[in-house]
Amino acid sequence: MGANRHNSSELPTFTLTGLPGLETSQHWVFLLLAALYTVSIVGNALILFIIKEEQSLHQPMYYFLSLLSVNDLGMSFSTLPTVLATFCFHLRKITFDSCMAQMFFIHLFSFMESGILLVMSFDLYVAICNPLRYATVLTNARVVHMGLSVIIRSFCMVFPLPFLLKRLPFCRTNVLSHAYCLHPDLIRLPCGDITINNIFGLFIVISTFGMDSVLILLSYMFILRSVLAIASWEGQVKPLNTCVLHMCAVLIFYVPMVGVSMAARYGKHAPAHVHTLMSLIYPFVPPMLNPVIYSIKTKEIHQKLSRMLVGSKF
Repeated sequence: MGANRHNSSELPTFTLTGLPGLETSQHWVFLLLAALYTVSIVGNALILFIIKEEQSLHQPMYYFLSLLSVNDLGMSFSTLPTVLATFCFHLRKITFDSCMAQMFFIHLFSFMESGILLVMSFDLYVAICNPLRYATVLTNARVVHMGLSVIIRSFCMVFPLPFLLKRLPFCRTNVLSHAYCLHPDLIRLPCGDITINNIFGLFIVISTFGMDSVLILLSYMFILRSVLAIASWEGQVKPLNTCVLHMCAVLIFYVPMVGVSMAARYGKHAPAHVHTLMSLIYPFVPPMLNPVIYSIKTKEIHQKLSRMLVGSKF
């Protein structure tokens, strides 16, 4: 055991996991992942381009949507190198520093997405519950401050994680459960005292995902109360339709994350490839589905995209 012990002067390498038992089918998995990456990157890039070019979309709601698209691109590019290396080139070794960097950015963009969904729910709350004050409450300066607050909060939460891991000795077989590096996965490997890491990890999850989800739920309660006060059915349907896109974005972000956590906690007897497939859903589903949903359901973006596609045929 002592021969395998690593300290801060001898940093370990980690082994990424593909699909155990399905090695002969991994090229099909690679084709699927390549298609998902293409949809995610092209879709989010198109949304950013459309919002930039269309003057009518220069509004707080679409600024937040732009931030969400940038964040989804960041998440896609964070996992892209190791996922492609694992499934396409069968290169499964990753250095400690590279793993820490990838872990940092994956968690950074995850926390940022939660914060962006929160500020988008506030945008909906003001638009529906206080429409006359919308322009004075959500000024361009305030939108910038809200965006910067999301980024700074996420950075401050994630920044200590690599340093808390680097101080620990590693003396086990450093095989990860996924094709990318995550803190909950890495924290299983050290043979030192991980109490501080566990406490800090629990703190940042509660203060970000936990707090954000509660505030989003509260915003929807206030929105629902305001909508139900409208006398006509037509008047109720329009604001509720406005919330559908955001509700979809919230669900496709939180449901895969909860599903992966539940599978890790309660699915210990499931085949290893099931856990790996579940883990791939978490970083792939939100970046892929967000641009698809917003492109189809947002009238202005859908119209602009349709004009672009029709124009490209001539």
